[in-house]
Amino acid sequence: MAELPLLVALVGPTGSGKTILSLALAERFHGEIVNCDSVAMYRDLEIGTAKPASEERSRVPHHMFDVVEPDGFFTAGEYARQARQVLEEIKSRRTLPVVVGGTGLYLRALLEGLFPGPQRSEALRERLRERALEREPAYLHRVLARLDPAAAAQIHSNDQAKLVRAIEICLASRQRMTALWRQGRDPLQGFRILRIGLNPERSALYTHLNQRARTMFDAGLVEETKALVEKYGERVWPLSSLGYKQAMQFLRGEIDRETAIANAQQAHRNYAKRQMTWFRREPEVLWLNGFGTQKEICEAAIAQVQDLLANSATKTTRALPRTELK
Repeated sequence: MAELPLLVALVGPTGSGKTILSLALAERFHGEIVNCDSVAMYRDLEIGTAKPASEERSRVPHHMFDVVEPDGFFTAGEYARQARQVLEEIKSRRTLPVVVGGTGLYLRALLEGLFPGPQRSEALRERLRERALEREPAYLHRVLARLDPAAAAQIHSNDQAKLVRAIEICLASRQRMTALWRQGRDPLQGFRILRIGLNPERSALYTHLNQRARTMFDAGLVEETKALVEKYGERVWPLSSLGYKQAMQFLRGEIDRETAIANAQQAHRNYAKRQMTWFRREPEVLWLNGFGTQKEICEAAIAQVQDLLANSATKTTRALPRTELK
């Protein structure tokens, strides 16, 4: 294993500073960043996704951002296929891949592989999406709960893309999706994997998320959402994600601006809690108790990567000279 190239997977809740830490690791070890945030893969969604700014992206290579149109769908399986190809290209360049993002299912698909599910059925998916529009928002979640209660317990009621896929799998395979999960996977080969998790103190994280949600609205989230509706229509899945959903409710006149901000703040806090529950189940995560923006957290992460590279029998990643963290 020591002869295999290293892959760093950086996980943690939204707002924990994964972007800043990923940049520090990539710059320190001549690395390349691979996005693992499902919403950040969609083009034209900028403010609500907190994507790295253009200046940040210019510092090191970034991959798997802006790879699908907002009116398209990008499954965990398709992500794993494309991201694994990117990892092979990074390996050929002898640089360090830093996988970063908060979508646990996509990370699991990339590193551990997915179960052998049935093929997509666009006709069935369209019928399910139409039903969801005709009924209340929780309709798809209730359908999945009848078909596969265990799967429904792991998918949020607002995550239409995952709900549609889960229902599709249950109907097409005539089995529960959770039963298929146990039939075997195709784990990633050819890398040593270091999972680093960020675990800020809960109240500090929530305070930061509250401010970030407000900043998104102040930075033009409503205007960006309006432009997305005009270009792609109201039915595209990304508009049901964090921040965009609340901006849509404001644009429809269902709530006022302050209520939209408060609802977005609550949604971000709830999402962070679900992310931590998910990532706590991930194997062999090295947890760092703080934000990725903190100097001591950056230094601890860099030290872990440096130790693994120093102990490698065959170093396949070129480390740059140590620089001071600012």
